[in-house]
Amino acid sequence: MRRTLMVAALLLGSAGLLAGCDALKPKQTAKSTAAVKESEFPERPLWGDTHLHTANSVDAFGFGVRLGPEEALRFARGEEVTATTGMKAKLSRPLNFLVVTDHAEGLGATKALADAPRLLITDATMRRWHDMMNDGPAGSQRAMAEILDARGRNALPEAMLNQDGTADRTKKVWNANVDAVERYNEPGKFTAFHGFEYTLMQGGNNLHRNIIFRDDEDKVRTVVPIDPTYKATPDEIWNYMDAYEKATGGRVLSIPHNSNLSNGLMFELTQPGGGPMTADYARRRARLEPVVEITQIKGDSEAHPFLSPNDEFSGYGVAGWEMNNLLSNQPKVPAMYAGEYVREALKRGLALEAQTGVNPYKFGLIGSTDSHTALATADEDQFFGKHSGTEPSPTRATAPQNLGTRKGRFGWHYLASGYAAVWAKANTRAAIFDAMTRREVYASTGPRMTVRVFAGWDFTPDDLKGDWVRAGYARGVPMGGELKAGKGAPRLLISALKDPEGANLDRVQVVKGWIDKTGKTHEQVFDVAWSGDRKPVAGKLPAVGDTVDVATATYKNNIGAASLATVWTDPAFDPAISSFYYLRVLEIPTPSWPAHDAVRYKLKLPPEVRVKSQERAYTSPIWYTPAKG
Repeated sequence: MRRTLMVAALLLGSAGLLAGCDALKPKQTAKSTAAVKESEFPERPLWGDTHLHTANSVDAFGFGVRLGPEEALRFARGEEVTATTGMKAKLSRPLNFLVVTDHAEGLGATKALADAPRLLITDATMRRWHDMMNDGPAGSQRAMAEILDARGRNALPEAMLNQDGTADRTKKVWNANVDAVERYNEPGKFTAFHGFEYTLMQGGNNLHRNIIFRDDEDKVRTVVPIDPTYKATPDEIWNYMDAYEKATGGRVLSIPHNSNLSNGLMFELTQPGGGPMTADYARRRARLEPVVEITQIKGDSEAHPFLSPNDEFSGYGVAGWEMNNLLSNQPKVPAMYAGEYVREALKRGLALEAQTGVNPYKFGLIGSTDSHTALATADEDQFFGKHSGTEPSPTRATAPQNLGTRKGRFGWHYLASGYAAVWAKANTRAAIFDAMTRREVYASTGPRMTVRVFAGWDFTPDDLKGDWVRAGYARGVPMGGELKAGKGAPRLLISALKDPEGANLDRVQVVKGWIDKTGKTHEQVFDVAWSGDRKPVAGKLPAVGDTVDVATATYKNNIGAASLATVWTDPAFDPAISSFYYLRVLEIPTPSWPAHDAVRYKLKLPPEVRVKSQERAYTSPIWYTPAKG
C-alpha cells in the first residue's frame, strides 16, 4: 500500500503539466446564453464531434499524442494548429460544437508517468513504461500496447487509475479542462461542452459511454469523472448521472459507442448478467441514453451482411472489426452480431417493448470521430488518424494498428468517420443538448449533407413546393419523434442536399423495421429517391456509376444529384403493429483516405485495401406505435 501511495503522489506531482499553458491564459468572458435568441424551429444542422481525445487520455498520450484540450478546441473552431507529428493542420470548415471526452480511467496518468522523475518510480512495470514513453514514438507505441493489454486483463497498477490515491490528480486535470472549455465556449457562434468518456470494458468487450453535460462550470465543477475500475455493467455511471442531476438540478446524458466491438453485449435482450429485461431497467436506459454513436473511426455499426443479407449496402466499415472485440483478446462469432449493430438493436427494442411495455433502444443516431489526436476531422482527404501512429505517413495505411498486443488490424481498416448533425434552435449548450434528448439528430460518415425527414398522415408532393419545413412541424413529427395513430399509411416528407464541398447524391433509402403479431421482427430497405433516370430491375435500383480515378484520388461530380426530395408512403403499412423508419442517404463513390495517401506518397497499395466507398448519412428513426385498445 505504501508503494502504491508513493507512486500515486508521484503522478499527482506531475498533474499540473497536463493543462500545458491553459492555466496561465486569461479567462475569456463568453457571451451569455440568455442573449442568444432561439429560432421558432431548427433552421439548419449544426455540425460537431461528441467524441474526441487529447493528451489527457491515458491511451492517446501513451501512443504519442501531445496536443491538449486547448488545441482541440482551437482546431474545431477553425484555427490552424501543429499536429503531434509536426505538420500544420486546419479544417477546411470549422465545426459548430465540440465535446472533449478524455478517458476518466487514469485521466492524465500516462503524461504524469512520462514526466515523472525516474528515480521516484518504485514500481518496476511503471518504470519500464516510463522508459518506453521517453524513448521516442516507437517506444510509446510499445508501452501503450502493454498498457492496453494490462487493461484487458484488469491488471493496471492502482496508481494508473482514478482511485483514492489519484483523486487529486483527477480533480486538477478536470478543472484545467473545465477552464479551457469555458474559455472557448461562445454561445451563438461555437459551443464547447463539458464531458468525459466512461471506458466500461469487460475484458476487452467495448461498452464505452461518452458523458455530456448540458451545464456550465458552476455545476460541472461539483463532480469529477468517475473511473469504471473494471466494472461490468453501466449501472454505476447511471447512478453517477442521477446523483449529479439530483444534487445540482443540471442535466447529463450518456452516448454508447462502438457497439460493433462489444461481442454482442451492447444491445442485449436481457439485462447485463442474464436476468430478464424489466420495464424499470428499459425506462432508465432510454432516459439516460437517448442517442447512440453509429459510425466512427473504429468501424460503422449500422448493419452487418450476416443480419441483413438482402441489403446490398450493409457492411460498410465492418472490415477489420468483425473478427474480435476491442482489444482483440476475445474472438467474435456471428451469433454476437445481433447485440452489436444498431439496426438490429432498433428491432430488438420493438420486441422488448412488446414484452415489458418499454423500449430501451429508442435512440437517435449520431456519428463522431473518436480521434485520439485532438483533431476532430472526418474528411477522407484530410484524415489525421486515430492516434499519432496513424497521422499522415507513407506507412500508416498498411502498418499493423492493434489495440493491445494481439494482431489482426491494419491502418486502412480505420474509417475517417464521422460527425454529428444536430437540428437545434440555437448554437448553445442548452439547445444542442435538448435536440439530442429529443433525438432530432443524424449521423454522417464525414460529408456535411443536409438531411431532413418528417412523418405524418397527410403530406403530399405539393408540400415540397411551399414552406415544407413549417408544414413538417405543424402536421407531422421530425426525426427522433413518435408518430401517433392516424388515418391511412404514414407519409414521409424527405429532403437531402449534398455537402456543398462534397460529392453528389446517389439515392435516399428508407429503412423500415417492424414486429409482427407473432413477435418476430423484420426489416426492409426501400429506395425512395434517386438521381438520374434509373429504373429498378427486379426490385433493385441499378448502381449510380463510378467516376473515381484511383491513380489521382479524384472523382467527377457529373453523375448523381445535388438534391433529392420526395414524399413516400409506406406501401405495406399495418396499423396494428409497431414499426420504425429511418433514412440512409448515399453519395456517389469517392476516393478513400488510403487512396489519397497513395497519391500523396506515391504508394502501391495491396489489393485488399479499400480505395473508394459511398459515404452516407443515417437519420434518427421515427417510431410508430399502434393506438392502445
